[in-house]
Amino acid sequence: MTVHGLILLQHAPPRGRGRDTGPRVERRAGGFVGWTLVSEVPEYVLPLVVRIERAAPPARTDALETSARAVLTLLGDERARGDGEWAELVRGWEDARIRKVVRRARGAEWRRAEALPGITVTGKSAEVRVFPPVPLDGWPKDLAKLQVSGTELDDPEPPLPADPGTPVLWLNPELTMSAGKTMAQTGHGAQLAWWALPEAARTTWRAAGYPLSVRTASPTDWTRLTESGLPVVRDAGFTEIAPGSCTVVADHPALR
Repeated sequence: MTVHGLILLQHAPPRGRGRDTGPRVERRAGGFVGWTLVSEVPEYVLPLVVRIERAAPPARTDALETSARAVLTLLGDERARGDGEWAELVRGWEDARIRKVVRRARGAEWRRAEALPGITVTGKSAEVRVFPPVPLDGWPKDLAKLQVSGTELDDPEPPLPADPGTPVLWLNPELTMSAGKTMAQTGHGAQLAWWALPEAARTTWRAAGYPLSVRTASPTDWTRLTESGLPVVRDAGFTEIAPGSCTVVADHPALR
């Protein structure tokens, strides 16, 4: 499964969603044909906020893994499914680009973010809060003013080899991305794996707390992974990297 630019599929807007922009002239070869009513679907984005305190920033790999688990936690939450209170927002977001934006917060900023509806997921050293999707131009005030750029993190020690029995999100060894950008990419990879899994495998993964690892593939392994048929993320290239760049391969045991 490959997502080109994270434009998954342009569905017709579900009943009641989108806004009519009015009739427009439709022209074909030979002249005027008639009027077409155009419905514009609002674009949504999934906000994630990582807690980065000056005195105790999280380890980079832990933040990457925690952001991926945060996306999965939202997707598997009852509020995001069926008739749940977030379900319509999630469907609107999934019907177009599954765009994600990672911002950082500390101190009072983090406390204000935690007061908004969402889910906080904790790793070994990282805390990431995921929120239901918001319109691209309609962020809550306390999230809109948080910084996006400059989210840089390091690993105090190299991460241990990934457990082959658990899901692994493999990063492209040839790309250099900020921690915030990479957190969004691991979230994309986790989401593609979730979509590809049968319901029984989703249930098992959810019950276990969404265990996963994030590691950088070797160049040789990366070539093999991208040709394996596993879910592959291709980024839209809004920031940092070229459009169409392959960023993550989602390797879940149930998909091998």
